[in-house]
Amino acid sequence: MSIHMFNKQFELRYFEMNHHGEATPLTMLKLLQETAADHCLAIQYSLYDLLKQNIGWVLLSGYMQIARYPKYKETITIRTWLSEYKTYRGIRENVIFDEKGNIIGRGKGLWLFYDIEKRRPARIFDDIQKKWGVNPEESIRHDIRSKIIPLDDAAEIIEFIVRRFDMDTNKHVNNLRYLQWAMESVPEYITDNYYLHSIDGRFVGEAQYGHTIQSLIEPQGDNTSFWHTIKDLGNNRVCSIAKTNWLLRE
Repeated sequence: MSIHMFNKQFELRYFEMNHHGEATPLTMLKLLQETAADHCLAIQYSLYDLLKQNIGWVLLSGYMQIARYPKYKETITIRTWLSEYKTYRGIRENVIFDEKGNIIGRGKGLWLFYDIEKRRPARIFDDIQKKWGVNPEESIRHDIRSKIIPLDDAAEIIEFIVRRFDMDTNKHVNNLRYLQWAMESVPEYITDNYYLHSIDGRFVGEAQYGHTIQSLIEPQGDNTSFWHTIKDLGNNRVCSIAKTNWLLRE
């Protein structure tokens, strides 16, 4: 295995479960981000060290596909690596293994190296690229750069207020909040009887503290796939767009 690949193990905890005793989609995305953070730490560029230089990583787009969600107290391994670099951006790949080494999930994200103070892209440090290296192997073939058209109107619209705890260390609304806001609008009969098989998201604008947020959802096809849009009404801009696909529980 390439030295540029990084593995991280997790034992799933009670508060990370849903009422089926399975990890939630939010949990899985949190674990993917925790693995990425530890990969930064492993090369002596922790997120807090970068923050001291007013630098952070910002997720621009991402895709996650889950075949099976791990259960309470199950141990999983997440393997991550960088498959591509541009001047300001990198693509991070992820594969999720269960205790027997079976692949139960895959994901990838397009991350921007970002100057927090100047609020603009920053050039990725040469030393970071050297230490992480590049492995062009893809965890899953999916175009995370393709455009997703936002909704103008929807079957269901829910509103929220952006609170202080929604913000992250980069002083942005944490991208996981957008997932939570999108999931709030999913019909209960779907969340009770189906599981989130895939989510494909784009982060195109920034929600502001204190503003009102709208979460729009529109069913597609057989009503087990949905289009999602998160809008900030305070500045009348789209913040994120996503597509989700749900499969019936066995």
